[in-house]
Amino acid sequence: MSFSYVLREGVAGFKRARLSAFSSIVAMMLAVILIGVLIRVSTNAYELAQAIKQDVQVEIFLEDVGDSRTAEIERMLNETEIIYEVEYISREQAMELFREEFGAESDLLGDVLFLPASFRVRTTTDAQASQIVSFVDEMRVYRGVEEVRFNQRGLEILEERLQLFIIGGVLLGLFIGLTAMVLVFNTIRLTIYAKRDLIKAMKLVGATNGFIKRPFMVEGIIQGVIAGGLGAVAVWAIFHLLIPGYIPQVGIMTWPFGRWYFLTGFMVAMGIILGFWGSRWAARKFIKETTIGS
Repeated sequence: MSFSYVLREGVAGFKRARLSAFSSIVAMMLAVILIGVLIRVSTNAYELAQAIKQDVQVEIFLEDVGDSRTAEIERMLNETEIIYEVEYISREQAMELFREEFGAESDLLGDVLFLPASFRVRTTTDAQASQIVSFVDEMRVYRGVEEVRFNQRGLEILEERLQLFIIGGVLLGLFIGLTAMVLVFNTIRLTIYAKRDLIKAMKLVGATNGFIKRPFMVEGIIQGVIAGGLGAVAVWAIFHLLIPGYIPQVGIMTWPFGRWYFLTGFMVAMGIILGFWGSRWAARKFIKETTIGS
């Protein structure tokens, strides 16, 4: 069987059942739009969470130790895998920061250096809360360290919320995709039912189920390409026209991996997959059930 025959019959089937094909395209387009919006929002939520995690600071206050011990602690911090930035704040610098924050009231203390020296470290974006907690626990008993301050609960809540958001997004995306496949399934089923007499005649002359179902699968793929392309245009319009014009408070939302064509290509591919599997599912089931004697 030539590819041109399969393509021609698939396009012909698409033209013959325009109303059902239109409903199938609309259903897949809505599914692709919802998945595209979900992916873009999830990407921005993940990037925001990573930016917050990168801003996580651990303050390590030192006892009254000498320069050699201070240098040893700094070297150890720089060699720690989950730390990407180490800032040393001397007692004099700590006092200057105190004066900047409290203004004239700090003059009452004169030149008394009552604040300890400290290290302010920032963790890498891929550092897990458990890793940071383990590091903090080690530093609290490290020789020369007086106190360690770290917002542990805030980071744990952030990771919990992000994990729930990702799981919920994946489940919702699967549900939307399955719903679209069911609609394509019903559309192709109606097309097959309308051509049941032709299918019986083809089986009488020896046509296999695979030969008969391929044009229907092409029809589903064509619907998927159209739905994916229209969905990509709609997502672009939502984030470049609707949101900036009517909901400016949302701010700028970036594309996954920084480029528009990654999400666009994924959405078109998603439309093709939904159309292919929905039509294959229907064709395999109902062509097999369409017997010569029925």
